[in-house]
Amino acid sequence: MKEYSFCPKCGGKLDSRVLKSSEPPRLVCSQCQFVFFLDPKVAAGALFSLDGSVVMVRRSIEPSYGKWVFPGGYVDRGETVRGAAIRETKEEVNLDVRIVSLLDVYSYAKSSVIVVVYTAEIVGGELRAGDEALEARVFSPNAIPWSELAFPSTFEALRAYLRSNFRLELDLSEYSSSYLQ
Repeated sequence: MKEYSFCPKCGGKLDSRVLKSSEPPRLVCSQCQFVFFLDPKVAAGALFSLDGSVVMVRRSIEPSYGKWVFPGGYVDRGETVRGAAIRETKEEVNLDVRIVSLLDVYSYAKSSVIVVVYTAEIVGGELRAGDEALEARVFSPNAIPWSELAFPSTFEALRAYLRSNFRLELDLSEYSSSYLQ
C-alpha cells in the first residue's frame, strides 16, 4: 500500500516504478517525473545513570503507549543528532546531559526509523516526567522491566549499555525473541 498518492512538487499522481533493478520500487510523479524517495527518519536517544541506576521513561504516546524507553525522539531538520539526544532528554526527563560517546546505531529491515544511541552523563536538572511520559524513574540494572520495553532498539541498547557501563551480563534469552525477530 502506498503512503502517498500525490507529488509534493506539482500535485500529479504518484506511481510506483522500478527505476533500477537493484533498488526497490520508487514513487514517481506521472506529470513532472519527480522521484519521491521515502527516506528513513532518524531518532536519537541517551542512556545514562543516576545514583547507579538507569533513567527510563514510560511513554504516554503511541506507538508503544505505556512501555518503557530511555529518553529519545526524532531529530528535527537542521538539528544535530547529538543535539536531538540532549534536547529529548531535557524534554522527557528534565535532565541536562553531556554526551560521552556513541553507544550504537540501530536499524531494522521493516522499520523506517534509524535510532542513534549515545551514552551520557547528567550535568544538571531534576528527574521529572515530561509531557510525553507517564512517568520517569530509575531502575537498578537487575530491575529493568525487560518484558515491558517499547522497541527492539530499546532492548538492544539497554543490553549493550549494561555490558559496557556496568560490566553486567544478564541472561535475557526469555525476552530476546519478543524484540529481535
